[in-house]
Amino acid sequence: MNEAPQASSQITIVIADDHEVVRAGLRMLLDAEEDFEVVDEAGDVPMTLRKVLAYSPRVLVLDLSMPGEPSLPAIPRILETSPSTGIVVLTMQDDVQSAREALRSGALGYVLKESSDEELVQAVRFAADGRTYLGPELGARLAAEPAKPPRPPDGLSDRELEVLKLIALGHTNNEMATRLFLSVRTVESHRAQLQAKTRRATRADLVAYAREHGLID
Repeated sequence: MNEAPQASSQITIVIADDHEVVRAGLRMLLDAEEDFEVVDEAGDVPMTLRKVLAYSPRVLVLDLSMPGEPSLPAIPRILETSPSTGIVVLTMQDDVQSAREALRSGALGYVLKESSDEELVQAVRFAADGRTYLGPELGARLAAEPAKPPRPPDGLSDRELEVLKLIALGHTNNEMATRLFLSVRTVESHRAQLQAKTRRATRADLVAYAREHGLID
């Protein structure tokens, strides 16, 4: 399986998966490549962010179904932490919409866990070079199915999205209540809900979140 190294430096890799046995298998597979070096592992999103910040790996192999904070919405934050890291999603989710959302969020690769070892190795190499990789079958399905409108991030309701946009534009609770024909208490309730769903506490955090998801320029 080993190929001649395509670059003079090692391709450093962080593996993020909540199952230790899966991480061990992935480490054995990837470390078997002469120009690959698995530098660390993570079992959830907060730990992944810490490892990426510590190592700035060339590639992050990321599971979508880790416990706690979801992985997909965290992809822009991971890339903000280390813009040079190429993200390869490794998942059981074989639906086209998940693949499209992962790529839209900034991932470079989307590989199913049922895929061959060679596919994952190739996806890591592509991501290290800044190229996009999709398995042939999933790529064909992605090309064949029209894109659906993106789902609201983190399950935000339409009203919560309106409140988020107004917060990001600098409006106060009173101003939002007037614009939306709501009571101030209702606006405060919506604001508390979206803070909980997005896990962002301050206005600055909410502005950054809105920008990450393309809700404001």
